[in-house]
Amino acid sequence: MAVTVPPDVLHQYYRFSLYNSPFDAHDEGCAIDLYPEGPRAPSPVAGEVLDTKTVQAPPKPYAAEHDYLILVDTGDHVARLLHVKPGVEAGDRVAVGDDLGELVRAGFFAPWVPNHIHLGFRDANANPYRAAGSLPVAAGVDVAPLAWDGTGTVAETGETWARLDSPTHPAPGERFVGLAAGNGRADREGGVLDGGLPHYDWGGALGGENGTAHLAGQRVGVADGRTVTWDDITVLANGEPVTGVALFCSRETAGVKLVGEGVDLTVGERVEVTVERQSSP
Repeated sequence: MAVTVPPDVLHQYYRFSLYNSPFDAHDEGCAIDLYPEGPRAPSPVAGEVLDTKTVQAPPKPYAAEHDYLILVDTGDHVARLLHVKPGVEAGDRVAVGDDLGELVRAGFFAPWVPNHIHLGFRDANANPYRAAGSLPVAAGVDVAPLAWDGTGTVAETGETWARLDSPTHPAPGERFVGLAAGNGRADREGGVLDGGLPHYDWGGALGGENGTAHLAGQRVGVADGRTVTWDDITVLANGEPVTGVALFCSRETAGVKLVGEGVDLTVGERVEVTVERQSSP
């Protein structure tokens, strides 16, 4: 049975994703990444802090040496929170929205990933220090699917990413949206795409179930429940390969985010995104 993160919690954050990560708990949506504005981490759960722990992070030139684990007893489950340097300690009680501490840019992140809170849940009688066996997580909001034709103009860039200006968010700040997983249509039955396409092994079709997933009208994978196995494909921007597309649910902007060390696009450049198939589906 999935643990549902309610709307009032999700609306503290400008973005969330269940699948856009290479780590095991995200493979079938058994964790959710929550993206707050600013450097601090508002708590997504209420309860008693059981423990905090410092862990060694993979060495990356852009990242901190250590990451942190915060365990909170919510009454029903034990919540596991990562990527926050604790401003709380064992025995403290926290409410939803309380400041847990400072966000940490950990070596577990790809270079194009912004700071966020990783949240997962374990049964009360399970080992809370282990990620394996975490419970499925559900987002308690309806995410509106947006159709996209694969084109756009670069609106913003970083060293390893470029964000396009399309599709546009119909109501910024008011509701969560994501790219439609249907065949080029804003079809609620297909759900919305979530994950790293195709650079992480699995993705999601949130709100969809047991169908084919599409990006801009081109098939990119097959869903078993809400979990999508990506096809063997390469994503191209103006004919040049990129690592992929970062897919998530956003409350502020909806433009497609292209990621990778080789992304070489400039603000104002017109882009067409296509998919090249490496093998037959």
